[in-house]
Amino acid sequence: MSTRAAITPEARSGLAEVVPPLEPGDHLSRDEFERRYEAMPGAPKAELIEGVVYMAPPAVRWDYHATPHSYLTTWLGTYALATPGLQLGDNGSVRLDLDNEPQPDAALVIQPAFGGQARFADDGFLEGAPELAAEVSGTSVSIDLNAKLHAYRRNGVKEYLVWRVRDRVIDWFALSCGQYEPLPRLDAIIRSEVFPGLWLAPDDLINHRRTALATLHQGLASPEYAAFVSRLRAAGAE
Repeated sequence: MSTRAAITPEARSGLAEVVPPLEPGDHLSRDEFERRYEAMPGAPKAELIEGVVYMAPPAVRWDYHATPHSYLTTWLGTYALATPGLQLGDNGSVRLDLDNEPQPDAALVIQPAFGGQARFADDGFLEGAPELAAEVSGTSVSIDLNAKLHAYRRNGVKEYLVWRVRDRVIDWFALSCGQYEPLPRLDAIIRSEVFPGLWLAPDDLINHRRTALATLHQGLASPEYAAFVSRLRAAGAE
């Protein structure tokens, strides 16, 4: 007759502390999502969207993500560097609510001291809705324009930009009366309502033309942008 070795209290305690791996499709609370994610150093990008875990593929293609992502953040970073009171994040986790912790490819926020609507927690996470979230959708369009869009809208993300790489289209939405509406395109240029002077010629960005930055600099020279900077400085001085 075989006998089973007794499990010591120390071993039992160790077994209890084993954290299950994060798996795509898991239905988790935000706290449990963070617990499992933090226990997996080196894990691929993971997001909690409406209580469901989504994980990026381990390999990232240049044409569908790496290159458009770099140009998007260059455009947004140029604006953020020129403007007081702003902070740009690249793939930073955002605690939207108890069921949602996305990692937008880019998020542009007005810092709390300058009147922004989100806050930074003591552990460095952004809590609440950034003013603008942006996604580069090479293979994730079905998520970015459905579940993620609804989570951003419900939590008050004021503007949402999705670059549909395969379709060669950039969608830019603004929150209006609780719904996302496409921002108008005037003379081939889309102008942010939340960030005056943040101007985009979508065709130029899609085709990686230097004129994408020239259009942005036109926005930075506009009277609307100058007024926005004055408001930010006044808010930061209070």
